[in-house]
Amino acid sequence: MSERFTPDGDEGLVNLAIDPDVLARELAAELLGDPLDEIDLDDPQEEALHAARECDQGLAWLQQGHEERLQGLRVFCEHRDPRAVPLLLPLLSQACPVVRMSAVYALGRNPSPSAVEPLLQLLQVDSNAYVRKAAAWSLGNYPDAPVLNPLIRSLQVDVASVRLWATVALAEAGMTSPAKADLAAGQLLISLRIDSEPVVRSNCIWALGRLVEQLVEPRRADVIEAFVNALLHDQETSVRDEARTALEQLENPEILERLQTLVDEGLL
Repeated sequence: MSERFTPDGDEGLVNLAIDPDVLARELAAELLGDPLDEIDLDDPQEEALHAARECDQGLAWLQQGHEERLQGLRVFCEHRDPRAVPLLLPLLSQACPVVRMSAVYALGRNPSPSAVEPLLQLLQVDSNAYVRKAAAWSLGNYPDAPVLNPLIRSLQVDVASVRLWATVALAEAGMTSPAKADLAAGQLLISLRIDSEPVVRSNCIWALGRLVEQLVEPRRADVIEAFVNALLHDQETSVRDEARTALEQLENPEILERLQTLVDEGLL
């Protein structure tokens, strides 16, 4: 499924943070002929030097005009530097939605307790879906903050693109404890049954697969049955494939035997 988001570790989340359709058009082009590009990045020390110099330049850009500011935001969507946070926070209230969106992504890459409330506010009230989508992703990097209920609300009522990212963030935030996993799983199970968008349903399955080890009975059994039900009855091939993958990844002999029985009976 081309739009499925499956972040594997920190770098995977960074790659997800940059919306290719929007930032490719709106953010300023990378500088051509920058001598930083000639550094041998196979050398860890040189790589660290390259990143540090990029961050220094990014900090300077954030304090300049619109185009330079966009360049600086791009830097901090890719790199962590706590010096950037005080410069990023005021950009969350900028009139330009591309600036707000990019600042939100950068604060997902550079989490700070001071960013939690403004990010939650943007998730709930910003008029631009791209900004809300960015906020949903970024809040997944704040698992210890009170983000679960706002993300659940977004999964219930927002547009499809925001719902899609809310599933990812719920998986990230829910993995920190069984109680949080159960709360997140409850809404993901509902959305798996009722959401009109196949890509959202697929992501619900993926997110539940991430949470399943944190769940206790009877919720864990509910998740497995939901996977089986999606495998047998969902109208979209992509969702059925996601369900089968999730069941196989459980590596439970009884579940694998059940899958084989379905195959033998011609139901798969």
